[in-house]
Amino acid sequence: MADAFYHPLGEGRFTSSGHTAGPWSPDNQHLGPPSALLTRELQHCDSARDMLLSRITVEVLGPVPIAELRVRAWVERPGKSVEMLTATLETEERTVARASAWRIARSDSSSQVAGSAPALAPVDRGVEFVRPEGWSPGYIDAIEWRGLRGALGDPGPATVWARQRIPLVAGERPTPLQRLMTVADSASGVSNRLDPTRWLFINTELTVHIQREPAGEWIGLDANTVIGPEGVGTAVSVLHDEHGQVGNTAQALLVRRR
Repeated sequence: MADAFYHPLGEGRFTSSGHTAGPWSPDNQHLGPPSALLTRELQHCDSARDMLLSRITVEVLGPVPIAELRVRAWVERPGKSVEMLTATLETEERTVARASAWRIARSDSSSQVAGSAPALAPVDRGVEFVRPEGWSPGYIDAIEWRGLRGALGDPGPATVWARQRIPLVAGERPTPLQRLMTVADSASGVSNRLDPTRWLFINTELTVHIQREPAGEWIGLDANTVIGPEGVGTAVSVLHDEHGQVGNTAQALLVRRR
């Protein structure tokens, strides 16, 4: 397999490598790399001011195949203090994912910082784990995992550190925010409560709220999944870097017997 999730072809087009494959299908991508690719395009939208992406929502419009993709982004609603951005991810046949984001002008609120979750235990206290038996190779192997509580394949809440082993785009060093988006969608996987051979638990979207841009390569997920009585669930997590909390995630889940 190639040594990156994607290889650029020019004009917003990319080839997808086998590293993007999700754990349940060798033909479709885990949502992590597409989310990061959409975020990369959002970060490339020009701005006259110093602004921070404060919320990114990725809507899943269908399976993302391991194929050539085109990504586009634009400023949907310009503004002096707040802007809305939109990005799309397309195959030759259809749009497979769409992202919307709010971008807010930076200001100094450092004297009022409050409300963050306690910092996670250091990465070196985590137990390294690998892809569970029966899960397909690809994305899971392209990420280094360190479990503080729980692990892939273990049911229930989990707290893990994750670091991507390969670039998002060949020839580029991923930004810390791209690294965060590469692993944020994994919250529903590491904290799932269901036997995947008997149940589907598919997220229809990923919403990430960002309090500050992360630093470094490691991203921590303190994740929990709530299952409701009528086929709907929610996976939530607090996102960390090695200095503390950086954001929160939520994912709406379709829950159904196979």
